[in-house]
Amino acid sequence: MKKKIVALLVLVSIVTSYIILPVDTHADANTLAEFRAEVEQYTSELEDNRNQVAQNDEEVAKIRERISEIESELDRIVEEVGTLQTEIDESNKEIEQKSEESKSIIEYYQIANGENAYLEYAFGATDITDMIYRMAVVEQLTEYNDQIMDELDALITKNKQQQEDLSKKQKEQQDLQTQLEEERDKINAETATLKDAQPGIQDQIDEAKESVEYYESIGCGENEDIQQCQLRYDRAHASSGGGGSGGSGNVMPPSASGFYRPMESGYVTQNWMNYGHLGIDLGNRNYNNIEIHPVATGVVFAKYYDNAGALVLKIRHYVNGSYLYSTYAHLSAWYVNVGDIVSPDDVIGRMGSTGNSSGPHLHLEITTCDWHAGGGCTWATYQNSTLNPRNYIGFPSGLYSWWYGR
Repeated sequence: MKKKIVALLVLVSIVTSYIILPVDTHADANTLAEFRAEVEQYTSELEDNRNQVAQNDEEVAKIRERISEIESELDRIVEEVGTLQTEIDESNKEIEQKSEESKSIIEYYQIANGENAYLEYAFGATDITDMIYRMAVVEQLTEYNDQIMDELDALITKNKQQQEDLSKKQKEQQDLQTQLEEERDKINAETATLKDAQPGIQDQIDEAKESVEYYESIGCGENEDIQQCQLRYDRAHASSGGGGSGGSGNVMPPSASGFYRPMESGYVTQNWMNYGHLGIDLGNRNYNNIEIHPVATGVVFAKYYDNAGALVLKIRHYVNGSYLYSTYAHLSAWYVNVGDIVSPDDVIGRMGSTGNSSGPHLHLEITTCDWHAGGGCTWATYQNSTLNPRNYIGFPSGLYSWWYGR
């Protein structure tokens, strides 16, 4: 019975970490002629929009400045709210003390029915000297009680105003928090310059033009689909170690039989296409020792630092007669080179926080093409080619839900 349970648990573990590949992984057909036309139009638009991109960068700087101002204002208001709350608490204690003090005087002299007790005390004098003394005491007690009552009224009025001020500050704090979230969303959703592994304009132009030259160099026909041309070329050169030029990693990879988690344990911190996010972010508290594995068998296609300084690896996978690409960004180290054939058992790098990163994590993308030379698309097309990694890899459904095992 125990053996059956163990076998069942092993089976469940395998199913949750390994997903059979979808049948259709083909990208849209794109002939060399179509790709050349796309590159020409895209590079022309990039050249024309250089100034606009610069304005966008200025806009990003302004938004960042506004976020900083809002955060400072929030810090000030939070401090003021705390001070007000402290003052209100102290006022409440003082009001309570004054109330008790006045109550004690009233109780002590038993003047529940007007000032009769005062009169009885005053007229109970035995001689004129005692009478004057007693009248002075009554006058002082009356003045003191009136003073306490005036102070009590003032404290209550002040306390009420402080409560109103506190409500206003809390509303102001809530409004600022909403503004802060809106400004952050604006950057995340609308500003491409902050996306992971965002290439510069010149990089996009250079890679697009080099792609056209590359497909011409491997003999792609004008009306031949460049992805199929690439496959034909790679198959023909597989026996000699692979095709490609300029170290672009165009080597025929072994067929991938399945996709696996890239880490032994971890959790998802951001989902695919959340605020335009092209991939999925994965974290682990023990990030210094987290080894990164390929999600499937493939060949290292590209290895570089992006414009923000992030270490990036790209792997090409052969799946169901077509190519898929996986991208690993923000690495702290990498252990493979372009052209290396890797499997899910290999360690290709370590988790890090290089580049535009708020903390150590792995940014993982899966795409049907790549914008580097020989990857089959421009950067614009690449952004629309991303696939949800959850369709290939068994991650827990929620954010920050741990998984163990690949």
